[in-house]
Amino acid sequence: MRRKAIAALFAAGMTIGGVVASAGVASAKIQPADVSCDNNGGNQPPGQQPTCSGGGLTQNTENQNPAGHAPPGHN
Repeated sequence: MRRKAIAALFAAGMTIGGVVASAGVASAKIQPADVSCDNNGGNQPPGQQPTCSGGGLTQNTENQNPAGHAPPGHN
């Protein structure tokens, strides 16, 4: 009887461990994405969004997941 109980606990632990391990594999990779440009005056020039082209511009980025959304609590 004792062996069956130990085997059942071991099997349950392995199942839970497998679920926890596979949950980490499916996580999305957060990467910075271009969102806008600012000129030296702090304004957004027309036609320069989201990626800067030309000199004198500052690229603004935002951390995004593969779906294009910023994760909660991150900028």
